[in-house]
Amino acid sequence: MKVAGRETRKRPARTAHDPVAQAAVASGLLAWYARAKRDLPWRRSADPYRVWVSEIMLQQTQVERVKDFFARFVARFPDVASLAAAREPEVLRLWEGLGYYRRARQLHAAAQQIVADHGGRFPRTAAELRMLPGIGRYTAGAIASIAFDEREPIVEANSRRVIARLVGHDGPLGSAADDEPIWEAAARLLPPRQPGRFNQALMDLGAMVCTPERPLCGTCPLAGQCVANRAGLVADIPRKAARRTVERRHETAVVATRRGRVLVVQRGAGEWWAGLWDFPRVPGRATRAAGGIAACARLGALRCGPPERLGTVVHTVTHHRITLDVVRCAAGRTEAAATDRRWVTPRQLAALALTSPARRIARLLLP
Repeated sequence: MKVAGRETRKRPARTAHDPVAQAAVASGLLAWYARAKRDLPWRRSADPYRVWVSEIMLQQTQVERVKDFFARFVARFPDVASLAAAREPEVLRLWEGLGYYRRARQLHAAAQQIVADHGGRFPRTAAELRMLPGIGRYTAGAIASIAFDEREPIVEANSRRVIARLVGHDGPLGSAADDEPIWEAAARLLPPRQPGRFNQALMDLGAMVCTPERPLCGTCPLAGQCVANRAGLVADIPRKAARRTVERRHETAVVATRRGRVLVVQRGAGEWWAGLWDFPRVPGRATRAAGGIAACARLGALRCGPPERLGTVVHTVTHHRITLDVVRCAAGRTEAAATDRRWVTPRQLAALALTSPARRIARLLLP
């Protein structure tokens, strides 16, 4: 266009790449967070212990599912010292149902390391936090920024999506190498003040507004700075990952009974749910000729009688969907004692750290 006899260019809108716009991102996002933030139980205190426990629980687990687990866990283990002093089976029992039990073991090990090496006080920097078991780049940044107000960026599922759209990053995401540009953008956007609130605001914006499907761009406080929004690419960013094929399996779980007790076995290292207790299993359907009997024979020639079908349990582990036929048979004799096998009453199962399908099977046994 021409103004007063000279040609001028329309000034381009500022985006999140621009330093001025970066300040606008922080102010707009923090103002939105002040009025719209989620009321989550772990946010009611900046105690690093509570921040840490919540962040470990939230890995690969939805917020609503974590709420009750978090409340029970911190009621039993209110601080790092009580968690460090606990026995691992008790920690696993309280974690039961959250899945990915390696998280619970690492949480327990890290608590013991904090007590042993740091006198029970949490390290304040992300670099020190990453020296603890189970604490990676994201978790260290979350604890350092939220609990200690350190200027550390974070990238997780929700903030990754927000930042990718904000800066217009249309490359693949998910791997460490793919996510590096997002980490760099997160560091640029992070304001010098209130970094913890900013990081939490990014997560809330991704959960509540900048959602994977049908994002609410019309109500987003960052719509004016968002490259994807201005270019009409919100539906294309981040790039959709190829869906992993679901592998289907069929197994039989055997409830071997003897004098009012049932046999449980402890999952070994390298197996799903390592260290947890489960009912013995064999591949295949219970409808096969001697499925239940064969399973018992593998456990030490228990001389089981004909199996009785109790029901079916369907569960998912990673990308495996497993249909589990449950049968019960009477054992003709017990076997020699072993540390990875126990005969327990159905009600004693409540005190054991069971796999999630085993807990469901246990409910079938109670009146």
